[in-house]
Amino acid sequence: MQYDNGGELLVAHLESLGIDTVFGIVSVHNLPLVEAVDRHLRFVPVRHEATAVNAADGYGRARGSIGCALTSTGTGAGNAAGSLIEALSAGTAVLHVTGQVESQYLGSGRGFIHETKDQLGMLSAVSTYAATVTSARDAGRVLREASAAALATPGGPVSVEWPIDLQYAAQEDAGEAVPSDEAPSPDAAELAAAQALLAESRRPLIWAGGGARHARAELAALLEATGAGLIGSNSGRGSVPEDHPLVIGNFATNPAVRALLADADVLVTIGTHFRSNETADYNLKLPEAHIQIDADAEALGRVYPARHALHAEAAAVLPALTGAAVRADADWSARVTAVRHEVRAALHDDIGPQAALCDALAAALPRGAVVARDVTIPSSSWGNRLLPIHDPRANVFPRGGGIGQGLGMGIGAALARPDEPTVVIAGDGGLAVHFGELLTVAQERPRLTLFVFNDGGYGVLRNMQDKYGERRSGVDLFTPDFGPLAAACALPYARIAAPEEAVPVLEAALASDGPTLVEIDLTALGPMKNPFTPPVKIPTA
Repeated sequence: MQYDNGGELLVAHLESLGIDTVFGIVSVHNLPLVEAVDRHLRFVPVRHEATAVNAADGYGRARGSIGCALTSTGTGAGNAAGSLIEALSAGTAVLHVTGQVESQYLGSGRGFIHETKDQLGMLSAVSTYAATVTSARDAGRVLREASAAALATPGGPVSVEWPIDLQYAAQEDAGEAVPSDEAPSPDAAELAAAQALLAESRRPLIWAGGGARHARAELAALLEATGAGLIGSNSGRGSVPEDHPLVIGNFATNPAVRALLADADVLVTIGTHFRSNETADYNLKLPEAHIQIDADAEALGRVYPARHALHAEAAAVLPALTGAAVRADADWSARVTAVRHEVRAALHDDIGPQAALCDALAAALPRGAVVARDVTIPSSSWGNRLLPIHDPRANVFPRGGGIGQGLGMGIGAALARPDEPTVVIAGDGGLAVHFGELLTVAQERPRLTLFVFNDGGYGVLRNMQDKYGERRSGVDLFTPDFGPLAAACALPYARIAAPEEAVPVLEAALASDGPTLVEIDLTALGPMKNPFTPPVKIPTA
């Protein structure tokens, strides 16, 4: 195939991936790409390159596929790096295409505008795959290789740097297919031993991580066959809808769930990293009878020893386990359901007046609607646990823990699924990281409700300093008056200052076919029963 320039080639490639919306910032070093995308697809001009990647990430997560971000070279590519780290941490598919200086000056170090030292090395450090387009004949191959790497297992963000002269050049694409990696296959003896162990189990538990997202039907079948309790890491939420009576959820470190783990006679874990914040800094004890399934060979036994390590895609191996499984003891399944109710009731009580917001969201949102959650107290306390998730594509949050990324992810998700509402949960501190994206919301008018939980600063760190220290440092911030701020951005505004206001405000916002900024005045609403602090170690005397 021949194309007039690199932009036309890029559009053809994006269409082959099913991408209809691209996020980025226009530059002298990506102009042909942006112009072609804007002609044929939808180009969303965000206000910061980090948001371009976050929005592409959210777009891909909400669709269960891949998103695309366009940035400039040098500083622009550097601005994108932090958000690429998030996608790398989450293993989510993002195609990041960045400009580069003219190929004759590449690597010369002469200070060409927008040039940076070893840009490819920087991108390689924060991407699953990174490459440079070196001629007008290999751009198509590079794009296909990059996208295949992003969509592979474990996957992640990929970066392609494209010299500007080669973007303007006519393209010749041979269209050669990218060889696909052979799917991993578990050791036959290990699988047989795992089947035998599961067949003898009467008190089973399952832990679903992000690797379970692509094996929803197979996981549900195993759950039904065993009557096991399902613990979910944050990344695995929604793999089985969280209103299922056997779904305990993201409560692994809760004392009642620890007791279940202590009494279980087998644990099957599926595609989870056992992150520190979900294992009490690895102090959580798991059963010795541990069957671990992961498509990433390096993950097997990395954190917890596995009696039987199965290197395989979850969807391929779970049916073999289901066929060998027997039903758990009835009193065990009943205990699982009782624990499910216990942990939820305790958290619901613990968050005090914020429970009204959680309840209103759960009741009003369509099943499977995206809830994009920034790193903030409401997200970390109840948004990541109590607010029900019924579809893994609805579960959008910064898995690497970086603050300020939620709004960008929400913008991407809302434009990926324009026919249903998207909700963003953010704090005033996190929102301030990318205030400029309020202008993107105002310009693009997605069906997005932005909840800003306003406590005048970085509440998580404030609570930590109040609990462990004698003074506050860097946590109390000047916060704008969100009503006039919303008006300046032509955004509808509402405020919640009491629990009884949650339902009417939320229902009105969700009924809108455009954006709304809703401020949650936490001072007026009142505190949680116990101030939230993150599960990190603080040395004390």
